[in-house]
Amino acid sequence: MSQHVVVIGGGVIGLCTAWYAAQRGLRVTIVERGGPMRSGCSFGNAGMIVPSHIVPLAAPGMVATALRMMWNRESPFYVKPRWSADLLRWGYRFWRSATAKHVARSAPLLRDLHLASRALYEELADGCNNDFDLIRAGLLVLCKTERALAEEAHLVTLAHAHGMPAEVVDAAAIAALDPQVRYDVLGGAYFPKDGHLSPDRFMASLQSWLQQRDTVRFAWHTGVNALRLSGRRIEAVATTAGDLPCDEVVLCSGVWSAGLAQGLGLSLPLQAGKGYSLTLDQPRRLPRLCAIAAEARLAITPMGTRLRVGGTMEFAGLDERITESRVRGIVRSFAKYYPEFQEADFAGVQPWSGLRPCSPDGLPYLGRPARFDNLVIAAGHAMLGLSLGPITGKLATQLICHESPEIELQLLSPDRFEP
Repeated sequence: MSQHVVVIGGGVIGLCTAWYAAQRGLRVTIVERGGPMRSGCSFGNAGMIVPSHIVPLAAPGMVATALRMMWNRESPFYVKPRWSADLLRWGYRFWRSATAKHVARSAPLLRDLHLASRALYEELADGCNNDFDLIRAGLLVLCKTERALAEEAHLVTLAHAHGMPAEVVDAAAIAALDPQVRYDVLGGAYFPKDGHLSPDRFMASLQSWLQQRDTVRFAWHTGVNALRLSGRRIEAVATTAGDLPCDEVVLCSGVWSAGLAQGLGLSLPLQAGKGYSLTLDQPRRLPRLCAIAAEARLAITPMGTRLRVGGTMEFAGLDERITESRVRGIVRSFAKYYPEFQEADFAGVQPWSGLRPCSPDGLPYLGRPARFDNLVIAAGHAMLGLSLGPITGKLATQLICHESPEIELQLLSPDRFEP
């Protein structure tokens, strides 16, 4: 009988892990608190595959930028005032991590993870006639100010230093790269290795593939209460539907991973960074390229015939409610970069929100905690969960199979914040 792997969480990390584990002949049960038609972070995100993102969220200048933004109710960053010892500890660790040394150490690893994941996406697309709309045309960063343009020029230089193609472009070059829409920008940057897809269609494809396999089972609408221990091993996952005996466990339930880890005595600092998106089903124009609006921190992605606009980082705890002022900020900012659009285009569009799991140093957790023999943690990807989904699933499977992972994971150790 093959090993039984319990995957806790049915988001993109969980489904990718289940996919690669099933490919290796393992039996897999995916435990998901939602249902087959859920709408978490893996569905409403910007759908970007971003090898350009080699700088972790915790980087020099981010604390000052966040403090400057958070007083504006429509800004892309906000921390809800509340007493939370966990938030204070997380913020202190973020401040300590936001250094040039941390960026220099993290950039090569993020580059390797993103490029490996991009290659896996290409394999998956080739295997299913690209039914999730993978587009490999690059990404634009749009800048309206000299300050933002200077920051992007620095990132282009950093990309070149790590062997990544990138170029600074003026407004005319942006218009030539994507002539299907009109931009109101000073210039920006172009990263040709980036791309995008339709995340809901990708998730539907993965789910369909897995449901067709005899060795994979979904436990829908099932919560996890605890992980039952026997010495250094987890012998069963205690769920709302009963206990699931297991040989291996992969904990990849997003921001909710922290609570389950805490039940094992592990320190896995995570804060929920709430993001929003709005999707136009019949946009008046459809860009060819996905883009990031630098000053507004917006992500804009064509998805088939639809157009998705997303953004914000709102730290308000495990609160998925929509804050209307943040949505207004997204709509108003978008129209400033894409002048052919109007705020009225979004009238009646239902906003989506999701809780991104953010670690204090801007890197995901991926690895085995030293205190347990059959647990792998794969969480804390923040805005990069979709981009890093396939490589995370493949590496988690290599760990399950007690193989040396093909990419060195020391910086991603889930023990790195242990006392």
